[in-house]
Parts: sequence; structure tokens; C-alpha cells
Amino acid sequence: MSVGELAGLLVAVFWAVLVTLLAVVLVRLSRVLKEATVLVSAVTEQAVPLLVDAGAAVRSANEQLERVDEITANVQDAAANANALSSTVAATLGGPLVKVAAFSYGVRKAVSKQQAGLTLPQQPGEREELARLIRAEVRAATAPRGGLLGRVRRAVRG
Repeated sequence: MSVGELAGLLVAVFWAVLVTLLAVVLVRLSRVLKEATVLVSAVTEQAVPLLVDAGAAVRSANEQLERVDEITANVQDAAANANALSSTVAATLGGPLVKVAAFSYGVRKAVSKQQAGLTLPQQPGEREELARLIRAEVRAATAPRGGLLGRVRRAVRG
């Protein structure tokens, strides 16, 4: 065998080994591609229903949010109406109620002083002084100190 023949034989063996290795790689690659195709089809079969369910969940959440928006708007309207009603009641009944409480306070003070043995003055100057003191008591009792409820409580307590 000559050197040329030996070199040709080595090249033929090299190419045979190379083709065999390439064939093995191609066979394994085809198996991987088949498994990837099966995996993609399985994922597609499971993903489509999940996407449909997710879309339904988003639609349901959107409907619930719309309901919550309506409820919030109704609650805001109710709060505004309650605020207006309380302001109207306070404006309508507040002044007269404070005046009645102050009057009852003055009457109680006068009755308690009369029961304590004090007599009403008979002189005109003394009567004017007593009227001035009563007006001062009424003004002090009706002076604004912490709102309507505080004034009513103070007037009722005496």
C-alpha cells in the first residue's frame, strides 16, 4: 500500500466516522423536535382554556368594579343628603332650642334664688338691676361654646 492509498483510506474512514456522528446527531435532534412538538401542542391545549377563563375573570371583575362605582356614588349622595339634613335641622331647631334652654335656665335660677329666701325687689332701680343680671345670665348661657349639643347640655344641666 502506498502513501497515497493510505491517505485515501484515512480520509474515507474519517468521512465515514463523521457521517455516522452526524447521523446520530440528526436522529437525536429529530427526537428532540418531536418531543418539542408534543410539548407545544400540550401547552396549547391547556393554555387556550386558561386564556378563556382569564378573559372571563377580567370581565367579571370589570362588572364588579362598575357595581362598586355605582354603590360609591350612591353612598356619596346619601352622605351629602345627610349632611344637608343635619345642617337644616341644626339651623331650624338650633336657635329656638338654645333660647328655650336659656329661658329655662334663667327660670330655674330665679326659682332657686326665690326658694333660698330671696325676694324680688320692689324698687324700680333694683328691678332694672335684676333684669340686667338675668340678661347677663342668659347671654352667658347662650354664648357659643363648642356647638349646639354642648350648649344644650350646659343649659339643661344649669
